[in-house]
Amino acid sequence: MEALAFKAPIPVLRIFDEAKAREFYLDFLGFHLDWEHRFENNFPLYLQISRGACVIHLSEHHGDASPGATVRIEMDQLEDYRNLLIGKEYKYAKPGLESTSYGLREMRVGDPFGNRLIFFDRKT
Repeated sequence: MEALAFKAPIPVLRIFDEAKAREFYLDFLGFHLDWEHRFENNFPLYLQISRGACVIHLSEHHGDASPGATVRIEMDQLEDYRNLLIGKEYKYAKPGLESTSYGLREMRVGDPFGNRLIFFDRKT
């Protein structure tokens, strides 16, 4: 039997407002829009965003995902990223850094739809 080769999962997060999603994920967090899809005009939006190897899908479709999800995103240079975000002066989020008892540093950021993104790196 061949070895199974799993790839990184792609989380789907529920969104309710296209403009707020673009402001938060693209303008504030600095993700890039890879593609977007609608079945027709005036239909819900489904899109893919990425930053480096991190890929996330955002969906306005009812039933694709539940609001209030949490996604953990491992990265390098967490403190530099936090400083970049703070420098943007986004009025809805001023993320801080937290050291955990299990050897990680974390930065928690809530999106406008109740989802939580936890960016983390390993303390050195």
